[in-house]
Amino acid sequence: MAHDEGIVLVSGGRRSDGESEGESFQSDLWARLVHASDLQGFTASWLDIQCRSFDGVMRGAVVLRTTESAAFSPVAIWPEGIEGNPRLVVVVEQALKDRRVIVQGIKRPARKQDPVCIAHPVLVDDELYGVVALELEGRSEAVVNEVVQRLGWGIGWLEALARRQVFSSKARLVTVLKLLATSLLHEHFQAAATAVATELATIFGCERVSIGFLKGDHIQVRALSHSAAFAKKANLIRNIEAAMEEAADQLATVLFPPRKDAHFQLTRAHAELLQQHGAGAVCTIPLTTGGAVLGAVTLELPAGAEFDAHSIELCEHATLLLGQVLEVKRREDRWLAQRAWDDLLAYWRNLTGPRHAAQKFWTGAIVLTLAFFLIVKGDYLITADASLEGKVQRAITAAMQGYIIDARARAGDIVRSGDELAALDDRDLQLERLKLLSQGAQYDSERRQAIAEGNRARARILEAQAGQVKAQIILVDEQLARTHLRAPFDGVIVKGDLSQSLGAAVERGNVLFEVAPLDTYRVIMKVDERDITEVAVGQPGRLALTSMPNDEIRLLVDKITPVSVVDQGRNYFRVEAVVQGEIERLRPGMEGIGKIEIGSRNLFWIWTHKLTHWVRMWIWSWWP
Repeated sequence: MAHDEGIVLVSGGRRSDGESEGESFQSDLWARLVHASDLQGFTASWLDIQCRSFDGVMRGAVVLRTTESAAFSPVAIWPEGIEGNPRLVVVVEQALKDRRVIVQGIKRPARKQDPVCIAHPVLVDDELYGVVALELEGRSEAVVNEVVQRLGWGIGWLEALARRQVFSSKARLVTVLKLLATSLLHEHFQAAATAVATELATIFGCERVSIGFLKGDHIQVRALSHSAAFAKKANLIRNIEAAMEEAADQLATVLFPPRKDAHFQLTRAHAELLQQHGAGAVCTIPLTTGGAVLGAVTLELPAGAEFDAHSIELCEHATLLLGQVLEVKRREDRWLAQRAWDDLLAYWRNLTGPRHAAQKFWTGAIVLTLAFFLIVKGDYLITADASLEGKVQRAITAAMQGYIIDARARAGDIVRSGDELAALDDRDLQLERLKLLSQGAQYDSERRQAIAEGNRARARILEAQAGQVKAQIILVDEQLARTHLRAPFDGVIVKGDLSQSLGAAVERGNVLFEVAPLDTYRVIMKVDERDITEVAVGQPGRLALTSMPNDEIRLLVDKITPVSVVDQGRNYFRVEAVVQGEIERLRPGMEGIGKIEIGSRNLFWIWTHKLTHWVRMWIWSWWP
């Protein structure tokens, strides 16, 4: 790997044995320029050479933009410590604005007391990189033009420097983006990590690159360059993991052999890795995020090669992004149970460690709330849909076949015992009664004549026939009475409305009305089969009707029907309860919600027992 220390320039001449003292000084300046290791040192040496190359230079300055987003600022001043000249500042600003050479102060004839200010822009690929400004003693226009020309030649050095910096920055960016694209190209972690390790080995010419991630308290090697599989218990892997942990413990990049100017670091594991496996140099860079260690990357060069500062810096920049990308992929590739366990451990560490006050507060609040619900008890109530019915409900049916001629009541009307509700057409029965009356009178007349004639046998026959007619008349009278439908007791009509059916025919046995009493009621509740085992006769309850939601009616369970009823796809049991208390405002057919008081249970069980019941049944259904 090539070294990138400073900017190497080659001087065009050599110092001979007969070299003058001025030439020796000039050579020293060029030597300073050649061995300058940073931008500021290079620019200061270059400006010193330029200012000493021209006669009558009073001041010199180099203004550059060190980075793409930074503003222009002075990088070198000649001579050092001299105060600036406002006229020099003006020409610098003008050159930056116009992007051309600015010369001010040329007068004819030229006088030394009239200084000349020159500002020459530094352009790199038509991009303004900076300005070089000189202040000279008064010179002729020809001399000034020669100075400008020679200064332009010298600025070529700064242009080369700028081009090199731009190229290096772009190359670094391309390398980092290439590594990032490699990590994102693969969907799974193992493939992405192996591809990144192989790409790192190719870019930096490494013999082997290893990527490891933290598992528990130790780092485990997860990928090797150019290797899809490897033995995790091999000595090489153990030594690499030890080197990774050594760098992670120090939270710094560890290089072995170390540089001469490097600060002290522990390198025992790296030295052992280098000694046992014959690498030329080993560099381990921790993978971190937010101060936490994720893992590490270990790069091994072949024998005879060394790491330079540029390569290490580039690799550090790349790992800043690669570590987080690979960590995301590693987490996504875990089993669901492993994810849950790791999240639980992370939550516990946040809970027991420093900071995370909000998480601790909400966890404490949830625990206290849960403890409250587990300790505090409440009334366990079974809720069910309920409807109100009369305890006795009488059906009023048609006693015979006929036609409706009158309807005096309908559903919802309160009636008294004996009130006529409706009447059937009785004209046929009336005619039948008249016929029977006339037939009975005829038999009675013939019987009296037979008695007068002394025919006792005929008289008895006619007497029997007359009795038969009387019986038929009594039957007709009963049928006539039944044509008037009357209320059997005081109550309310819960079903039946014949007001829209006058003249309609009815058959014998048709139910025309249903009447319920006003003084006795029962409540029918549809209790779900999951709760029926908790219900027992004699348990108290409450009822809230839709028409009276603010009034609770006390109940007492009276009967549990042992047969279930299917309603809307669910099984219910019919539970009857007796109403207790005032019933004046109650009417049969009212609906609402009934609650049966079972006993005292803790609040958590009350709110979760149905879910627990469902889970148990689901597990039981799938259990082999």
